[in-house]
Amino acid sequence: MMWGLGYGGWGHWGSWMGPIFMFVFWALVIAGVVLLVRFLARQSRVGGRQEDSALEILKRRYARGEIEKDEFEARRKDLI
Repeated sequence: MMWGLGYGGWGHWGSWMGPIFMFVFWALVIAGVVLLVRFLARQSRVGGRQEDSALEILKRRYARGEIEKDEFEARRKDLI
């Protein structure tokens, strides 16, 4: 005897649980797509190399020894 739980044991619950599960499924799919797009957008901003400022390039050149201190100071004054 099934004790009134027809439809494989779900009874009347199956009639309203199906749409709820479908809503939850699509909500998770949409949330996953939104999170993926946001993650990829953030990665392209942070991970992609941005153009360095002229002062940063000048500092690196000085640190590598490509230019002398007096040239560095003169160019830095021009930039600032």
